[in-house]
Amino acid sequence: MDKGWRFALGHATDPSKDFDPAPPGTVFSYFAKAGTAQGAARDRFDDSKWRSLDLPHDWAVELPFDSLGSNSHGSKAIGKNFPENSVGWYRKTFDVPAADRGRRIALDFDGVFRDSQVWVNGFYLGRATSGYTSFGYDVSDYLNYGGRNTVAVRVDASLEEGWFYEGAGIYRHVWLTKTAPVHVARSGTFVTTSVGGRGSSVDVRTTVQNDADAPARFEIGQTITDPEGRPVATWASKTISIGPGGRVETPSTLRLGHVRLWSVETPTLYRLVTTVRQDKREVDRYETPFGVRTIRWDASKGFILNGKRVQLKGVCDHQDHAGVGVAVPDALEEWRLKQLKKMGVNALRTSHNAPNPALLDACDRLGILVMDENRETGINPQQLESLGRMITRDRNHPSVVIWSIGNEEWSIEGNDKGARVTSTMQAYAKSLDPTRPTTVAISGGWGAGSSTTIDVMGFNYFTHGNTDDYHAKFPNRPSVGTEDGATLSTRGVYVSEPPKGWLSAYDVNGPDWASTAHRSVNHYAVRPFVAGQFQWTGFDYRGEPTPFGWPNIASQFGILDLCGFPKDNFYYYRAWWSDAPSLHLFPHWNWPGKEGQPIDVWVHGNVAEVELTLNGTSLGRKPMPRFGHLEWKVPYSPGVLLAKGYSDGKEVLSDRVETTGEAEGLRLGSDQASIKGDGEDLAVVAVSAADAGGRAVSTAGAQVTFEISGPGRIIGVGNGNPSSHEPDQAVGGVWRRVLFNGLAQVIVQSTGGPGEIVLTAKSGGLKPATLRIKAAPTPRRPFVP
Repeated sequence: MDKGWRFALGHATDPSKDFDPAPPGTVFSYFAKAGTAQGAARDRFDDSKWRSLDLPHDWAVELPFDSLGSNSHGSKAIGKNFPENSVGWYRKTFDVPAADRGRRIALDFDGVFRDSQVWVNGFYLGRATSGYTSFGYDVSDYLNYGGRNTVAVRVDASLEEGWFYEGAGIYRHVWLTKTAPVHVARSGTFVTTSVGGRGSSVDVRTTVQNDADAPARFEIGQTITDPEGRPVATWASKTISIGPGGRVETPSTLRLGHVRLWSVETPTLYRLVTTVRQDKREVDRYETPFGVRTIRWDASKGFILNGKRVQLKGVCDHQDHAGVGVAVPDALEEWRLKQLKKMGVNALRTSHNAPNPALLDACDRLGILVMDENRETGINPQQLESLGRMITRDRNHPSVVIWSIGNEEWSIEGNDKGARVTSTMQAYAKSLDPTRPTTVAISGGWGAGSSTTIDVMGFNYFTHGNTDDYHAKFPNRPSVGTEDGATLSTRGVYVSEPPKGWLSAYDVNGPDWASTAHRSVNHYAVRPFVAGQFQWTGFDYRGEPTPFGWPNIASQFGILDLCGFPKDNFYYYRAWWSDAPSLHLFPHWNWPGKEGQPIDVWVHGNVAEVELTLNGTSLGRKPMPRFGHLEWKVPYSPGVLLAKGYSDGKEVLSDRVETTGEAEGLRLGSDQASIKGDGEDLAVVAVSAADAGGRAVSTAGAQVTFEISGPGRIIGVGNGNPSSHEPDQAVGGVWRRVLFNGLAQVIVQSTGGPGEIVLTAKSGGLKPATLRIKAAPTPRRPFVP
């Protein structure tokens, strides 16, 4: 349902400007009588002058920055101070064939931020207040079969749900789900596995529901296919009876002989195909990807996967990206995860909300362990329902190894209320999934409150208490560093400039409650009873611009910037979290006017020794401390600074920085030369500048304009500058961005169909650059036109 929507801004406080679905003088409101919605919720409303767009969509990222905007949310002109920008309306018309009469049809939303109300053909369906909970509505009885239908969605983003950029709009997928009256329920399979000496048992609980008004009889058939699509196990039920409007849960067990385990290194996925048959005819088919693996959280050994200890080398992340805000396409979700894996990350905490389902799919494929986090802490029915929807939706993902039921609930985490709330939420989680433990990210009061009743203790910042004392007091409770680090840095900056909101990229900056990467990694590396750590954060994100305020508009906690360009700390983690040999020398070596002045030179790496030379002259050879780095103070002289890495007395790696000339031309580099021509796949393009010798100029700051032709479109631009107020989207049809410390980013997406996409970058006084990307013939995912 992602294609062909109409969109317009409404108004949060003035109904006359909000396409009012219940205007003054209405005899019966849409609450009073069925199908009586007016305004933009009415099926015959004229939306021809509204903007056309496809989902996912985040209208907040399109808005200007404003000093009156919420600083914690990136200072966008949205929220209570901007009622004219805080409500958005979406409409889509679609056909339903007459042959679908008698089927059950649902509208399913992966996520809408926030407070959404939905109508179909003027009939009110309901309201979903959270921006992170997936939800859906059965619309079968409201549809025009053999005719046109209209869905209308009002989204009100006036009220913030978190304390970070959250976007606005239908920012995840929408699905039109069609089933027979007797069908597998939404999230209706629960697959668990056990591994023994003779193979694996796959236990399945399948829920079938009957949406018909008469009793029914049916059979369930199940087949497991291996990664190559070959059937490897089957099961069939006897005939089962179900009453009208009823639900029946059926257990089954399938045996696998030779099994390939899902792991971080080999994330093998199987597929369970469940069919429902009536009168010897298949009426429903439901597919569940899953992995076979065992997990255990141990109070002394940490996290155990398939019988082996795995140190969690994780990051916390919010869900926005440069250019697109929170409307992150599936392919970009996967690209972001791949950047994290390059530095050795094997775990992700979905801070602080239920994630995009596409993100978990990618974690399953890539072998990334997930702490799946709930947004709202509490025990009222709505809060427990939200937690339950997350768990039932996500519990078949092998990547998900623990549920987090909350984060830093300061008013209760250290007292008896916190202990009681935690116990209630944890018991509810276990009723839905007894195979995984729960944690809560606790920032204080360790030894009291929530920390006394949770399955796995979550330490938010080891500086907030004493991990050793807690372990001594609760020796039988597993633990994990749910949040740590929080080093602050700006990519490519080596002398802090607070007026510009920039902080040096050395591992020295952070709030008083945080720690450097070096301190954090060293703390947990020598405490095997803690399962590992999740660093704050993998990527920079909009909002929460600690330690600055306006005009700074983005966080600088990331190990990578908003675009996913690595900061220098990226290479520290790569050195100690990855097994690959690593050596990284910084800063750049363009310091005109500082000749003879000392420059702080650092080296990250995992070699035994490093020798530094400047223009061929040795500046010394030093041993690399474990989980550390090396430093020199080098009087600046233009030329070549070279680091040589040695292991076992032999040179194994080198890295260099050198003084460059002025930028003379632009360069474009894509993460892939060919993308799928399916209307969804994308290429992430790095924009840089080079001097006459072809060397990248890391200090370049030219403004670049972009043009595109062929079966592709630009969906966003960025540069990682946490203080930039440039638009992420085109203005007047023109895409442009200033290089920030030599880099910018363009995200190019397929529009569907094969051909050659041509991206051109231009900047006054510089040679233009052209990049050609092949869009390969690829079938589109089925969609509702």
